[in-house]
Amino acid sequence: MLRVGLTGGLGSGKSTVAARLRELGAQVIEADELGRKLMEPGHNVYDEIVRKFGPQVVGADGRLNRRKLAEIAFAGGRLDELNAIVHPAVIAAQHEWMDGVFAHDPDAVAVVESALVFEVERDARARGETEGVLADWRNRFDRVIVVTAPDELKIARYLAKVNPSGEGRAAIEADARARLARQIPDDVKAARADFVLDNSGDMAWLRRQAGAIWQQLLGR
Repeated sequence: MLRVGLTGGLGSGKSTVAARLRELGAQVIEADELGRKLMEPGHNVYDEIVRKFGPQVVGADGRLNRRKLAEIAFAGGRLDELNAIVHPAVIAAQHEWMDGVFAHDPDAVAVVESALVFEVERDARARGETEGVLADWRNRFDRVIVVTAPDELKIARYLAKVNPSGEGRAAIEADARARLARQIPDDVKAARADFVLDNSGDMAWLRRQAGAIWQQLLGR
């Protein structure tokens, strides 16, 4: 079995790499999707968020108003507080998923796509944690792949993905820059990664790089 973390900043192209690895035979799960599920009513994460952030983050349908929550977390300087609720639960869910994958196929390559592999570690250490899966990503993954791209290209790709009409562009771009500013720079991540993919070119080039890394993962 092989546990692989796939990471990269906003708009880096890690989802494209994840899709290619899935095509080639990897088992892939997205940390963002896990987080969204755990933030639904009926989960402890939802209950804790409402307790900490108050009823103003709950919409008329009883689900979290994600826009309001993000506004409070980012603009209100409470992102670390939110992450301290969400990250441990998401990582526990990742481990449960990987256990299921390896129980079914002991030789599987399980890939977790997450923008925050290194940031989770940074934030845990900032809270004073020194041991465990939050404070040391090597306790979570056997290999880490980092997808890199120039920040301006990341932002352009992100805008094209979430705002193709161009409406509200300035606010979305400002949000993207704020999110990137909180993420660890690519060069720092690359220095700690096992594999680095350069996504400053076209999609075909990125997919070829992903294919080459897949062969190395199989030859572990």
